[in-house]
Amino acid sequence: MKIYSNNYRLCFTILAISALFIAVYSCTSVVENDEPISPDWPHAVTYEIFVHAFADGSGDGIGDFQGLTSKLDYLADLGIKGLWLMPIHPSPSYHKYDVIDYREIHPDYGTMDDFQLFLSEAHARDIRVVIDFVVNHSGRDHPWFQKALADTTSPYFDFYIWENEDDIESLTVEYTGPDTDNVRRWNEVEELGMYYYSYFWAGMPDLNYDNPAVRDTIYDIGRFWLEDIGVDGFRLDAARHIFPEHREEDIHAFWEEFRAEMEKVNPEVYLVGEVWSDTETVKPYLTGLPALFNFDMGYAMMEAAETGIGSGLAAKHAGIRDAYQSVADDFIDATFLTNHDQNRVMSVLDDDENKARVAASLLLTMPGAPYIYYGEEIGMRGMKPDPNIREPILWTEEPDEMRSRWIEPEYTTDETVVPVSVQLEDEQSLLHHYKRLIALRNSEPVLTLGEINPMESTYEELVVFRRTYHDNSLLVVHNVSGGAIEKNITSTLQAYDSFIYQSDDAIELTDSTLTLPAQSSAVLYQSGQ
Repeated sequence: MKIYSNNYRLCFTILAISALFIAVYSCTSVVENDEPISPDWPHAVTYEIFVHAFADGSGDGIGDFQGLTSKLDYLADLGIKGLWLMPIHPSPSYHKYDVIDYREIHPDYGTMDDFQLFLSEAHARDIRVVIDFVVNHSGRDHPWFQKALADTTSPYFDFYIWENEDDIESLTVEYTGPDTDNVRRWNEVEELGMYYYSYFWAGMPDLNYDNPAVRDTIYDIGRFWLEDIGVDGFRLDAARHIFPEHREEDIHAFWEEFRAEMEKVNPEVYLVGEVWSDTETVKPYLTGLPALFNFDMGYAMMEAAETGIGSGLAAKHAGIRDAYQSVADDFIDATFLTNHDQNRVMSVLDDDENKARVAASLLLTMPGAPYIYYGEEIGMRGMKPDPNIREPILWTEEPDEMRSRWIEPEYTTDETVVPVSVQLEDEQSLLHHYKRLIALRNSEPVLTLGEINPMESTYEELVVFRRTYHDNSLLVVHNVSGGAIEKNITSTLQAYDSFIYQSDDAIELTDSTLTLPAQSSAVLYQSGQ
């Protein structure tokens, strides 16, 4: 039995030498002109970018849209079909989650013209763009809040949530939330003799969504970015905190209304929400937010890669998708390993590249619409505090003209991380591992759109599942452990007799026995299908 290499392009050799492609499942799904089918976004792979740290095109040491535009070919070559940009609006903070103008671009990043050129160039490469829309709160320096401070009779005073000291002391934990206390969330304004509410910190006062004027204003801002500027959607920050947590029905109703208003402008608008909680808490949000980040699976995939124990992982994902299905038929499962609020993959996995590779393999072969945090593909390091998980990406060896200098890196340095330019020249690099997996996923509707059918295994180190879409299916097997494993292919799975992908050339399939080296992955198809 022939075992194909891990390079998906070998499929084209098969197609060229024989009419066998009619009988073979197909290494890459093809249309009439033999071009690979590109999955429809937003089901394809999206890449999260902190513009501040990505690429400096102006030479001032801070990432910007001029630099980002120059790197679009790199992202297209990586196989990325969507970009999520962390906040891009004017703000006094480096992270920009305390917005002071929702209709402008931060001057460090360039002008609105720079952004629109970037957007046009991204669309020309079939890359969609989602921007962070921070609607739970504004910045303390936003004109709305400053007008509220200056005049309690101003209509902007009711844009925020205010209480006096006596009322705050009488509030119950149901209102304030179980994970904090009144002191943290209520901030005194001495000259007014009142306190304003801020879920996260005093610099980001929460907006008052009981006020219809606030809702209308936010909806109008959303319409501006969709209709006037042309972005493809929004990542909705802190989506669970629009109202206090005990008012979840009101939160769900708000997002349903928000979605309806945005779809009036663009029926295909993409909305992905950050609801950082367990599956049971997350799933009701699907009525308003068609895509939600799957934190449960992010933790589970990272744990499997870290511990070398994968049993139950596929069943867990299937259970989450069943839970989502009970709420919405057309949900988008936004999967990821870690993001800008979490320690980086490589650092969590003790700088073990083999573990990072198998984590990437899990993410990109399981169901969902995967997100990759910038730099994970080259093994960037980073541990909290937050600035150190948002360090500059390394493009070339020093001198690196495009490298952001916004912070002196502690974790991602020239001594710890191999830059993009060097990894691009090395077919065995982590970057090429990501490229091969993304290319495989982009060419296979089964991997992009298929469901997951968990398969039992006697080895706790193995993650075994089938991906099915219409009449087609693939068998996926991951060895997440540090040792080699031989697995007997049961009679029900023996039809999967050929490789479409191998992460390691040492993977073998002989006499119904699959041999997997440490931290390796294989995807098999049925040659007779």
